[in-house]
Amino acid sequence: MASKKGSGQGGPSGFRYYGCGLVIPECLENCWILDLGSGSGRDCYMLSKLVGENGHVTGIDMTEAQVEVAKKYLDYHMNKFDYQNPNVNFILGYIEDLGAAGLKDGSYDLVISNCVVNLSPNKRAVLREAYRVLKTGGEMYFSDVYASHDLPEEIRKHRILWGECLGGALWWEDLYKIAQDVGFWPVQLVTASRITISNKELESIVGDCQFVSATFRLFKISLDDSAQRCEVIYNGGIIGHEKELEFDVNYKFKQGEVVEVDEETAAILQNSRFATKFLINPIRQKLPITEGCSHEKDKIRDPFKLVEQMEARVSAQSVSQCCGSKGCC
Repeated sequence: MASKKGSGQGGPSGFRYYGCGLVIPECLENCWILDLGSGSGRDCYMLSKLVGENGHVTGIDMTEAQVEVAKKYLDYHMNKFDYQNPNVNFILGYIEDLGAAGLKDGSYDLVISNCVVNLSPNKRAVLREAYRVLKTGGEMYFSDVYASHDLPEEIRKHRILWGECLGGALWWEDLYKIAQDVGFWPVQLVTASRITISNKELESIVGDCQFVSATFRLFKISLDDSAQRCEVIYNGGIIGHEKELEFDVNYKFKQGEVVEVDEETAAILQNSRFATKFLINPIRQKLPITEGCSHEKDKIRDPFKLVEQMEARVSAQSVSQCCGSKGCC
């Protein structure tokens, strides 16, 4: 029962925007996409252009006024894109029960969401429904707010914190558990940024709890015993990422460069819309692992760890630029 907050005033696609990240993944041509909590339709219309006239975008929102605002600008965008037939539609419904809105199993290549899941009282139902409507090999790509630990009732029921998308924030570890419980595998962290609270009263209420805005990608694939580490080569050609594809925080692929990936990433690349964009060769010989030593890449899964690393790099760069090679004066 969540809706992306927004206003339909001020021009096409609404005046105000309340997303907490960028939910425009790569390789979108001809895809069918569902936007959960589509609000005034801004993300939908951006995606409409990227999927092309043979793709399709559906926006669902629980607020009738938002749906009507989104529909209002349909002709404007279709004319702007020079499409003969609309490739966008907006429906009224709840993201926890997509079936009631008429959305069938295996209908979409992608499900996106921008700072909406935290507003739902039943996040497991949201992910379960997203999994159901995705095609095999499909992806849920979404940005939201996450907490450093499980939030107490005092925070969850605080009216202002809820309105600021903090009271409903999921503990990031619970996202991994829920996603895997409903069938998503694996969970890939794309990016994260720290959320700061400037209000002293609210700061005292949240205590030592921290918040981040993070983007994750979840895939509807299966991993069996046959999954192997692979060497992959990015062929290039994805619009906007012709020479380099930054897939997540752990893997960046440069065109023509050989990269060794783990079983999880290999399975994604082999069984998703990215399959035709890579040359993929299994690594037949498994390297021996000695005690205390692993050949597995140390993957970053914790968004708070990622933020700390990013902040440390920025701090180090600032010191270096200030002091130079001779040290600070």
